[in-house]
Amino acid sequence: MPVDTVPAAFTIAFAPGVTLTRWTRAWEERQRRIPLAFVATDAASQVSALHDGRADVSFVRLPVDRTGLSIIPLYAEVAVVILPKEHPLAALESVTLHDLSSEDRVADTLSAEDAVELVAAGGGIVTLPQSIARLHARKDVVARPVTNAPVTTIAIAWLEQRTTAQVEEFVGIVRGRTAASSRSVPTPKTEKPRKAVTPKTRTTQRARPRKPRGR
Repeated sequence: MPVDTVPAAFTIAFAPGVTLTRWTRAWEERQRRIPLAFVATDAASQVSALHDGRADVSFVRLPVDRTGLSIIPLYAEVAVVILPKEHPLAALESVTLHDLSSEDRVADTLSAEDAVELVAAGGGIVTLPQSIARLHARKDVVARPVTNAPVTTIAIAWLEQRTTAQVEEFVGIVRGRTAASSRSVPTPKTEKPRKAVTPKTRTTQRARPRKPRGR
């Protein structure tokens, strides 16, 4: 590659609440010549960013349309309910769906930011993935785990037909592959151990008496 050629960036799309630092830091240590670029997505664009070529990989919040995708689930997020700070349930460490059954809820069509704003104004409650709730934390609301609510799963996704060496390298980083075991570093062949012959064995073989020949 010519010295003055700048490699194309490796682009990562990510859903709200996903923290990328530990993976991007490892990439920058191992792939110094390939810069990273980022695309923030929402529920509508977390997969389309792959199909339209804006991103090489995408961190998505399942479920998504899996057509043409390779997907590896990474971790699960608990659901939390956002309540006004003065709400009676705010005194509890956690709640259940039954505890929330009689509560008014804000409209599902609102963005997370607007939903939390409406909760703070007394317009109802909202249930969000924990990382989303952290993004929109404020002093006039509280977040409490909903112990029996369905969890949401964060996964890494990419197009099956665009499984490039760079995609494999990044997915390997996300899955915990170390630099020593990276696909970019060939694994040395393991030689079969040779049976050692000690000096004592050789001496014994030489000193062994010969069988007398028959007359």
